[in-house]
Amino acid sequence: MKLLRVGTAGAERPALLDEDGTLRDLSGVVTDIDGGLLADEAALGRVRAAAAVGDLPVIDAEATRVGPPLARIGKIVCIGLNYHDHAAETGAAIPAEPIIFFKAPDTVVGPDDTVLVPRGSVKTDWEVELAVVIGRTARYLESAEEGLAHVAGYAVAHDVSEREFQIERGGTWDKGKNCETFNPLGPWLVTADEVPDPQTLGLKLWVNGELRQNGTTAEQIFPVGEVVSYVSRFMTLYPGDVINTGTPAGVAMGQPEPKPYLRSGDVVELEVEGLGRQRQEFKDA
Repeated sequence: MKLLRVGTAGAERPALLDEDGTLRDLSGVVTDIDGGLLADEAALGRVRAAAAVGDLPVIDAEATRVGPPLARIGKIVCIGLNYHDHAAETGAAIPAEPIIFFKAPDTVVGPDDTVLVPRGSVKTDWEVELAVVIGRTARYLESAEEGLAHVAGYAVAHDVSEREFQIERGGTWDKGKNCETFNPLGPWLVTADEVPDPQTLGLKLWVNGELRQNGTTAEQIFPVGEVVSYVSRFMTLYPGDVINTGTPAGVAMGQPEPKPYLRSGDVVELEVEGLGRQRQEFKDA
């Protein structure tokens, strides 16, 4: 299934995109798309049954804002330098273990919402990523297979980053990762049954119409199942938690000087194969 949330910011209602590409209202079936729903097989069964009948109310997709596909996110765990080609372009050594940092849930916005360039920023960068949404509580998992079994679904994430804040201002990466609007998510949460192999997905990102990133999850240093298992050994993962799994080569930081960092007025578009497409205009905070 392709689950999503539509409506004005803060007042989104649950919806699904059916097999014909029609947007349909789920608010008569479930109250929202969140960790509680993803952990409730009976509720998910009701959604599947309603979708199969095909008589859910139609929503005018052209006149409706698409919000983040997941409400009440617990935590966003991010994996740094998780693509061979991205590590190479930045001159970084291949990590021996996954690099973990966090984004606050309040950085999440809809897939087509405005993204704000922070005040004083000169190095705002783009990163298309595969987001993994947890559907079962995960503690001390022992294998990649177990990791995949705890995934509810997948989504497109834009891990917007401010490189000066991240690298040059001391401390951890978090200062460059948690600026307002720095995690557009969606448009859909695609359930795991529709993504039989998360290591075969293409990722692309364009800036002002120019293709900047064109990669594949096959380039991941630590595959999805291994990442989920690894993270579960350091913290408990709950339904509705999100893991951003890293970005392929092509970020501004990896380009020759002058590096083409983002400015107000730039338009970024990005997609992950089978998971939908985002479009954001950047404006000054």
